[in-house]
Amino acid sequence: MSIFGKASRAAADVPFRTERDTMGEVRVPAQAYYGAQTQRAVENFPISGWELRPELVQALGLVKYAAGVANRDLGKLAHTGKNPLKDGQIEALLAAAREVAAGETLAGQFPIDVFQTGSGTSSNMNVNEVISNRALELCGLDRFSPDKPIHPNDHVNMGQSTNDMFPTAIHVAVAMCIQNQLRPALHKMAAALEEKARAWDDVIKIGRTHLADATPLRLGQEFGGFARQLQLSAERAGQAIAAVLELPVGGTAVGTGINTHPEFGRRVCEALESETGLAFREAANHFEGNAQRDGLVDCHGDLRAVAVTLFNVANNIRWLGSGPRCGFYEVQLPDLQPGSSIMPGKVNPVMCESLMQVAARVIGNDQTVAFSGATGGQFQLNIMMPVMGQTAIESVVLLANAADAFVDFCLAGMEANREACNAAVEKSLAMVTSLNPHIGYEKAAQLAKEAFKTGKTIRELCREKNILPADVLDKALDPFSMTEPQA
Repeated sequence: MSIFGKASRAAADVPFRTERDTMGEVRVPAQAYYGAQTQRAVENFPISGWELRPELVQALGLVKYAAGVANRDLGKLAHTGKNPLKDGQIEALLAAAREVAAGETLAGQFPIDVFQTGSGTSSNMNVNEVISNRALELCGLDRFSPDKPIHPNDHVNMGQSTNDMFPTAIHVAVAMCIQNQLRPALHKMAAALEEKARAWDDVIKIGRTHLADATPLRLGQEFGGFARQLQLSAERAGQAIAAVLELPVGGTAVGTGINTHPEFGRRVCEALESETGLAFREAANHFEGNAQRDGLVDCHGDLRAVAVTLFNVANNIRWLGSGPRCGFYEVQLPDLQPGSSIMPGKVNPVMCESLMQVAARVIGNDQTVAFSGATGGQFQLNIMMPVMGQTAIESVVLLANAADAFVDFCLAGMEANREACNAAVEKSLAMVTSLNPHIGYEKAAQLAKEAFKTGKTIRELCREKNILPADVLDKALDPFSMTEPQA
């Protein structure tokens, strides 16, 4: 019985039909497109209430479509030894697979918990059953008939094993999510930061190292550094895609390719490339391709690096916006919501905090993926694939959504506080650094200590002591000149 009440609700409220598999009879919800093997998994894994992510289910549908195209073109579906399919039935199979890939009409038909059999067999058969029954319906046949002219194993799963098709679907799902969601979000964030860098290039502010005052720089330069971090993150996202373009499809159960055509893997990859625009290719070695998930570990390592960057940028902006009276307050963050249930008027950097929490989650997810890759692969199979796929896709989607929201609700409305930036520059003790070439490091250090002790600025103290001629002093203490190399 599920702790989430799934089984009890089904038993109490839902009419059933009886289906049979190799283990006997199973009661399945009457109108479900799935069948006996899916229902067994629903009952066996009442673990989390987390169904397989829709992106992975849709990728399974797309992979089944590509497999159907390959088997059609190779003549396998029309000439299978048992129950060859007619042309209309083949097209119905492909159409049903496309419906799963679209993720719309059949979206509620994939109820299996992510914490299931480690190969993903339950979810692979879930998709096979749904495609089979929907294809029968599209042909005008009885999808509840025990005799399935379009069979989930014989036809939908032809030339395949869960052991090569489930990791193939994981790679496809992750690559598509990065390409279609994460990379655009990172480019969008980089562009927003570049826009701020250009707009604020004339704003002089104090630099900070070790959270201590350092020499001046321009606010635009600081944000240009953030923009470059995001540009590099977008490049890393591209590297993450490259890590999962090699697909295990064609290896079947253990990498030997038993029960499949020699051209099957290549043709499936070609069909997937045609559908997605991504350069998928068949595994160079199917024993490695089936057994190891090192490519996914590599991919997620790049996602972790992206998360580290996003955390850093968000945290820096949070610090720059601290205040408004007792912090830095060099940038003004948009006021989005009340920040306290007890302190009236308080506003918090909520978008920064949201993005930082997402980054923390992704960094933690990387441990799950790495641990699963290291410990889950024995001989010809990794048995941690559902949690690896679920976790990797979660990381991509979280990063993409959080970066998008950060641009829309934080960066877009953020303004520079020019007054606060200018005031901090003049009173900074680090201004003395530009006097090193004129008076030497030791004397400059003495001036800095005296300025701190007396509360005077470096400029005031130098004028009192006639350290340098006025014109030389003004030129040396020009803050803008300190923001660039001097010949």
